[in-house]
Amino acid sequence: MKILIVEDQKDLALEVAEFLFTEEGCVIDHAWKKSSALEKITESTYDFILLDITLPDGNGLDIINELKKFKDRRDAVIVLSARGAIDDRIAGLELGADDYLPKPFSLPELRARIHAIIRRKHQVNDNNIPVRDFSLNIQQRTFCYGNVVLNLTKKEYDILAYLVLNKNKVVARMSLTEHIWGDLYDAYVDSNFVDVHIKNLRKKLQQHAEVDWLETVRGVGYRVKL
Repeated sequence: MKILIVEDQKDLALEVAEFLFTEEGCVIDHAWKKSSALEKITESTYDFILLDITLPDGNGLDIINELKKFKDRRDAVIVLSARGAIDDRIAGLELGADDYLPKPFSLPELRARIHAIIRRKHQVNDNNIPVRDFSLNIQQRTFCYGNVVLNLTKKEYDILAYLVLNKNKVVARMSLTEHIWGDLYDAYVDSNFVDVHIKNLRKKLQQHAEVDWLETVRGVGYRVKL
């Protein structure tokens, strides 16, 4: 997942970033001000935006309004607010935020809320998502064949999870690399490194069952067709 943390308390932002990278393998961008956050969202799309309201140069809720100007944006927003700022939380939710967390908050709770939003947005009932003869568990970050946990690398899991969560949609190479590798993707645009990861994934999966559902759409990208 690619996440933008909009938070001027740098110690908190870095603590959250380290936790999400360690526990979820997330690609993290930072914005310490509203102005830099607005620049980030014009340059990239995100799976999640963790949004502080009180920023040095303005109200963080303005960023939610700015997101509405982009067609087909699906960035999930979790508002971070002071514990007593009930009006701010209500305002954020009414503008379209997906959830809020009062400060100070527990990092495992943040992770649980992220998982809950993923389930809701992708219309799955629990953390275990069936994929033909396999299953993906977004909480444990595993991909299984029956009771057998497949030995996938971190990036192989991230690629497969992103495609599964966007099932039946063609995911462009550029979109996939940006969400898995973040700003590093520019260095690999002309490379076949994503195809190599997909090839290795197929090889591992085919040791257990057919994977005709993992498609390469020539000249465009990839699709998990279920």
